[in-house]
Amino acid sequence: MEILMTQITRKGPEISKRQTIARRQFLGFLAGSPLLTATSATTIANLLAAGSHQALAQSYDALRGAEVAVGADGVITAPSQALDVFEFAPAAKKVLFDAGAPTHWGYLESGVDGNVTRDANHTAYAKYNIRVQRLIDARKIDTSVKIFGETWGSPIFCCPVSSLGAYNPEAGVAVARAAGKRKQQMILSTVDDASIVDVNKAHGVPAWFMLYPTDDWAVTQALVNRAETAGSPAIVLTVDRQGGRNTEELFNARRQDERDCTGCHTPGFANEVSRKANFFGINVSKVTNLYGTGMTWEFIDRLRGIVKGKLVLKGIMTGDDAKEALRHGVDGLIVSNHGGRAEESGQATIGVLVEIVDAVNGRVPVLIDGGVRRGTDVLKALGLGAAAVGIGRPYVWGLASFGEPGVDRVLQILDDEFITIMRQTGALNIKQITRDNVSRA
Repeated sequence: MEILMTQITRKGPEISKRQTIARRQFLGFLAGSPLLTATSATTIANLLAAGSHQALAQSYDALRGAEVAVGADGVITAPSQALDVFEFAPAAKKVLFDAGAPTHWGYLESGVDGNVTRDANHTAYAKYNIRVQRLIDARKIDTSVKIFGETWGSPIFCCPVSSLGAYNPEAGVAVARAAGKRKQQMILSTVDDASIVDVNKAHGVPAWFMLYPTDDWAVTQALVNRAETAGSPAIVLTVDRQGGRNTEELFNARRQDERDCTGCHTPGFANEVSRKANFFGINVSKVTNLYGTGMTWEFIDRLRGIVKGKLVLKGIMTGDDAKEALRHGVDGLIVSNHGGRAEESGQATIGVLVEIVDAVNGRVPVLIDGGVRRGTDVLKALGLGAAAVGIGRPYVWGLASFGEPGVDRVLQILDDEFITIMRQTGALNIKQITRDNVSRA
């Protein structure tokens, strides 16, 4: 027992593959042992608490059933085996490489230049600690949050990710079903392979629509009209892709790809978007780029004039831009650097959140995405003033590896972790999470 416990002890921020396999072997032994009575389970739990908080993260779920075992390579083979969202990444990579699609993996994982900003989004969360409180009855936790009059079951939402069909044939529809079952919101990308109409049906309630406006106003109008006719209550304009980008990791992955990709990636805008459902029936012959690289604040005024519902800007990273957005009638902001895929600024989203929250001073909701991998990350962002917290890569890892069940498990893990840390802080609902709960490390 002492040797096995040593094997599963954490020695750093994450565990090695060897430690992962050893821990799972140990848990598998426990799950199948006839000696595991209620009393011995309690004893084992106490031992695990001393050696591996990860084993307890799912409150004994890891000890149930025979699904503790994983592949010989240590990669999970079912969503239920995952102990954290990180375990979906190697599973997704394996599926994509086995399918001969390394470029799809490179597209998902790539940041800009040397991935400094991409990585900073996550590592910056370690610069903040959580202040806990004791002796509070936290058996009943309410994770619901209200945004623009909508009640979400959790403050965790699914960010827009382009071309989800590269990871699962159902694309955004699979994500919509998983999020809808949990009453969690999602934002659909303009260039997903699923239409906003189909996604809204699968989600149960209308999803938000992320707008790439193009440089043709007629196309912009048609996209907004399509989304609002489908019932989407919020148009989310992405404003961080105006300067171009150097996605080195993607370009390197292309070197390993032996497929003929011209069937999907024929040069020219019209060819590129002709297979994207949200552009069906729209004349894109005059469009030269997707992102509207000539956008200014006057464009926001023009867009505000046609958007009937809520208008949200995604990609705000300074307090000055946040204040300017309010002057142009924007209803909400998303602090975002496109998952580290917009610019190599080195600036993490969590690092500028307080500046932006203070700038708007409660006049509009401020959401955030970028680098969120744990329930503790969610609580830190909410404590610093975010109204809701978006995830991107983690749910796509789940989608690529296991489809809808993978997305569902990713959302479940993050919600479970979030509820656990809420209990430790004594916060019984989202409104009780404040800056008092967060301190600088």
